[in-house]
Amino acid sequence: MRDWTKIRERYLRDALPIRLGGLATNLGRIRSFAAHEASRETVAGLIEESKFFIEWSVPDAEIEVAADLVELQVELARWQYKWKEIWGNLVQRGSIADRSKNWSDRVLAMSGLLSD
Repeated sequence: MRDWTKIRERYLRDALPIRLGGLATNLGRIRSFAAHEASRETVAGLIEESKFFIEWSVPDAEIEVAADLVELQVELARWQYKWKEIWGNLVQRGSIADRSKNWSDRVLAMSGLLSD
C-alpha cells in the first residue's frame, strides 16, 4: 500500500504549475499504458494517484481551473466505478485512452508551463 501522506508532502512542495504538470504526465501515462492488456493495475494506480493530485491541487487553483479539475476528478471516479467493464472492453479502454490524452493536454495548458 502506498504512503499517501508522504506522497502528499512531497507533491505539495512544488508550485501549482509543476503539480499540474505532474497530473498531466499521469494522464499521458494512462493513455500510453491503456494500450497494453497487462497494464490494468498500473493504469488503476495512475487513476487513483491522479485523483489525489487533483484533491491536493484544487485549494491552490483559481476557480476556473479548480472547476475543471473537479470535473476531471469526477470522470476518473466514474472510470474507477466501472473499471472491470472498461478494462475488459477494448473500445471502452480506447475511449479512456483518448479522454486521458485530451485531459492531459488541457491540464498542461492550465499549468502555464508551455507559456513563454
